[in-house]
Amino acid sequence: MKQIKLLLAIFFYLAFTINTFSQFGFQNVEILKSEVYKSFDKIQQGGEVKLAVKIIIDKEWHINSDKPKEDFLIPTELKITSKSNFEIGKIVYPKSKEIKFDFSDNPVSVFEGEVFIGTILKVPQNIQLGEKQIVVELSYQGCNNATCMAPSSIIDTINLIVVDKSEQIQEINSEIFSNLNLQYSSTEKNEDDSLTNQLEKSGLFLTLLIVFLGGLALNLTPCVYPLIPITIGYFGGQSEGKSSKLFLMGLFYVLGMALTYSVVGVVTALSGEVFGTLLQNPLVIIFIVLIFITLSLSMFGVYEFKLPDTLVAKAGGSKSGMFGAFFMGLTMGIVAAPCIGPFVIGLVTYVAAKGDPFYGFLLFFVMAIGLGLPYLVLALFSGKIKNLPRAGFWMDAVKHIFGFILLGMAIYFAEPLLPKSVSKYILPIFMIISGILLFIMDKEANKIFGFKIFKIVFSSILIIGAAYLLYPTEKKSLDWEYYSEQNYEAALSNNEKIIIDFYADWCIPCKELDALTFSNEEVIKASQNFKSFKVDMTKTLSEETEIIRKKFEIRGMPTVLIIDSKGNEVERITGFLNAKEFLKIVETVK
Repeated sequence: MKQIKLLLAIFFYLAFTINTFSQFGFQNVEILKSEVYKSFDKIQQGGEVKLAVKIIIDKEWHINSDKPKEDFLIPTELKITSKSNFEIGKIVYPKSKEIKFDFSDNPVSVFEGEVFIGTILKVPQNIQLGEKQIVVELSYQGCNNATCMAPSSIIDTINLIVVDKSEQIQEINSEIFSNLNLQYSSTEKNEDDSLTNQLEKSGLFLTLLIVFLGGLALNLTPCVYPLIPITIGYFGGQSEGKSSKLFLMGLFYVLGMALTYSVVGVVTALSGEVFGTLLQNPLVIIFIVLIFITLSLSMFGVYEFKLPDTLVAKAGGSKSGMFGAFFMGLTMGIVAAPCIGPFVIGLVTYVAAKGDPFYGFLLFFVMAIGLGLPYLVLALFSGKIKNLPRAGFWMDAVKHIFGFILLGMAIYFAEPLLPKSVSKYILPIFMIISGILLFIMDKEANKIFGFKIFKIVFSSILIIGAAYLLYPTEKKSLDWEYYSEQNYEAALSNNEKIIIDFYADWCIPCKELDALTFSNEEVIKASQNFKSFKVDMTKTLSEETEIIRKKFEIRGMPTVLIIDSKGNEVERITGFLNAKEFLKIVETVK
């Protein structure tokens, strides 16, 4: 019975085909248009690139899917060939539709309208540089409700330019590839691509919610920890204790942070490049240092931030400190911006590919609101400190403590501009001087026993901490070599496994990695099978350092690359990782 049905189906199919040929005079009718896209403008040796075929099918016509469900129907098939030994991944077809046609008893699986087919090509490590041609052949059979055409095919070519790893490449056609579920094999690209796909597939409201929650989660990263004492110091010393004014000041503070990140988004969208090197510019560092010094002077009673009297009158009352809160928020945004995690790296890549300045502004503004929300709460809490009993001379002493903290932060951020032989001594010496001055200053506040004990403990911690920093100790770490192109290429040629640590003097997680992870005995032992390189990214104004940054696509500090013996990047760490987690990664590298 099945054989009879099959013969009848073939008979009807042949009849429809003959009918089609008679209707169109045996001429091939174009029922679709196609175009081939690539995901990068260039591709590096050993890298990966996505290919996509966009197909637009005329109305009232369909093409069979890759699995049409009837034996007599010809499936759609994408074939990719190359003379350059590219490794071709799995072909990913779109989701088909099941439609009932007159010539078939059962629904047939078809594609209609606009569809995308794609795959990933892996470039050989030893491929010669230059332009390579990829041949893309799409085989299909078109049908409508009455007729099926003879099988046909379209052949197209696309050129890929292969470059070495020192040349920068740019991701393109992100909107096209958001329609395909294609995942790169490298970890770093997977992270970025999954965030891109997640945002592309979400509506605007859901996208903004994801970005807001991502900003909120950034508060768990070490890069933003310096904001906590600075926020407490500023609002604890400046506010007047009234909830409405505290809230307004906190709101201005958060808006200042949001504006900084929004500018990051616009610059990223306009330039098409990743933004993450603010604190590598001496002018920006000097600006931040001056802001900290200016804020600290207000803690010592030299002056008070407030809006101009004309604006105060228009606002209907005293708004003391609003301008200072907003300006400080701008500064704190700059402090936190360069030290970014995987989420922000994925977001800047997504925005750069979009190229829409308003969209970039909106996403980063919402992310910054999420990042700044806890500091709004912290500002309210800090400002309420003046409502504690017996406020008076002791509150001035608290402001002085916060003033010393702000001066300490100014010295910390100024260190990269100073000679290394001097910079390591300046902060500890300042801590000792601050501890001694706190012992001597504010004698009236010492009449409050509890505060006197706190001040003695705090001053002692400063002096002991400074002594620890000044005391010469032998620090254990990996057997680091400072990076050079010759050493790196030699390690690749010898098939050695490689660890590359990109660090900066201003980067707090970089210092945590050195102190807690790279000093671990088990990590040191495991690293003996690797060639370990250090790359100083504190100053990137030199041409040599900029070449390195572009070659390895470094977007923030810290970044640690783990490379296997075949020269493939198997892990990209963009934040602090404890010794146990780091050990798990290096032990699996072959």
